[in-house]
Amino acid sequence: MAAQAGHNRKFGRAVKISAGGFQIRAFNCDIRVAAGCIAGHDVLERYVFPGSPRKNHDAGRPDLVLRVDRVAEQFVLSVDGTVAASARRAISLVPALVRALDEAVIQRLTELRAVHAGAVVLGGRALLLPGATHAGKSTLVAELLREGATYLSDEYALIDSEGRVHPYPRPLLLRNGSPEQHPVLPAECHVPVGHAPVPIGWIVSLEYEPGGEWSVAEVPQSEGLLALLRNTPHVLADSPDMVSAFQRAVMGATCYAGRRADATHAVSQILRLVGSQS
Repeated sequence: MAAQAGHNRKFGRAVKISAGGFQIRAFNCDIRVAAGCIAGHDVLERYVFPGSPRKNHDAGRPDLVLRVDRVAEQFVLSVDGTVAASARRAISLVPALVRALDEAVIQRLTELRAVHAGAVVLGGRALLLPGATHAGKSTLVAELLREGATYLSDEYALIDSEGRVHPYPRPLLLRNGSPEQHPVLPAECHVPVGHAPVPIGWIVSLEYEPGGEWSVAEVPQSEGLLALLRNTPHVLADSPDMVSAFQRAVMGATCYAGRRADATHAVSQILRLVGSQS
C-alpha cells in the first residue's frame, strides 16, 4: 500500500506514515485508525473497542482519527493530527488512546446519556458505582469481576431514555499500586461482557478513605438521582431529557452512600448489600 511523508513538529523530523489501518463505527462515532509501525498497529487493533467490526477506510470524513508512529526511540499517538502522547513502549499510549476515544464518543451520544460510573451486572441487574475519575472505580469493578460479575464499563455507564444501562466495554485501566495505568481487557480476565441494556438494581456511591472503615447506609432514591447528575459530563441545558431518563433509572434501584477503604473488603460488603436485596 502506498505511503506518504508526514512531519511531526514536536520531534522535528519527517516521519514516513503508512496509509494502512481500519475504521469502525461505535456509539454514533466514526473512528479511523492507522499506524506507521507494527507495534502501533497491534495496540490499535487490540484496544480500540475490541470486538467491534473492522472495515476498510470510507471515503467520508471520520469523527476521530487516531494513529501511532515510531519516531526515533519513542512511540507517538496523534489525535486528529495533533500529538497527544509519547512513550518508550507502545502499550504505554493506551490510557491516552482510551481517553481520546471516550471524549469523542461521549460528545456524540444522541440517544444515551453518560455517567462517570463503574458498571457491572449481577443477577440480571446493573450495579453502578458513580464517582469522579481516579476515584477507584476501575479497581472496584475489577474486584467485582473476580467475584463473577459481568462487565459493562469501568468509567462510563450509558443510560437510555428508559433508564437502562448499556455496555460501554472499554479496556479497564488499572494502577495495581503504581502511578501508571495498565490496560486490561475483559477477555484477558476470562470474564463475560454485557451485550444488552439492563435495568439498574443498585447505585452505590463510595468515597475512598485510606485506612478507614466501611461506613455505608441506604439513602433515598433522590440521593441516587443526585449522584448520577453530579457525575455526568453532560450539560443539563443541552440535554433537557436527561433528568427524566435518570429518574427512570433510579426508580427500581436501591441506593447507598458512604465511605470505604480497600477494594477487596469493599466488594465483599457490596456483595452482602446486593445479596440482601436480591
